[in-house]
Amino acid sequence: MRVITGEAKGRPLETLEGADTRPTVARVKEGIFSAIAFEIEGRRVLDLFAGSGQMGIEALSRGARSCLFVDRNQKAAAVIGRNLAATKLANRATVICGDALSTLARQTGPFDLVFLDPPYAAELLLPCLEHVSDKVASGGAVLCESDRDTPLPDTVGALQLQREYRYGRVVVRLYRKE
Repeated sequence: MRVITGEAKGRPLETLEGADTRPTVARVKEGIFSAIAFEIEGRRVLDLFAGSGQMGIEALSRGARSCLFVDRNQKAAAVIGRNLAATKLANRATVICGDALSTLARQTGPFDLVFLDPPYAAELLLPCLEHVSDKVASGGAVLCESDRDTPLPDTVGALQLQREYRYGRVVVRLYRKE
């Protein structure tokens, strides 16, 4: 896994070993960043269920102002820290090792761009969408990665579904706060 473009272009990223973390596959990541290519520079990013931190690191590499990485796994938080150091992007990042919902409850935001990619079987996507809705800046975007069988409503709080992108069994939904 590598950073696609930007100031850390081509840098390899460490991943967690084992089946506890499911990194976003390259073609999905490329599709996501193509969809939001002009919405990254200067933005405040939240990478919830960050895993290796690849989504937030990609956003930072492309000019995001800051990124808050959240993962409850201590090993994941350590990997994110090492990846940030290797890409020289740590000065614009904060890593929190903690539960997604309780961490969201303590955040005031606002975030311009949010990546949500919880474990598919955990049924956390909708609760996290509901909790993050009031933390998203006006005009901000939330990208949700899930299994294609995971149903989500068109409206969640102040978030409105704009587009769906399908990649085999993976669906990425783009919500926007108008």
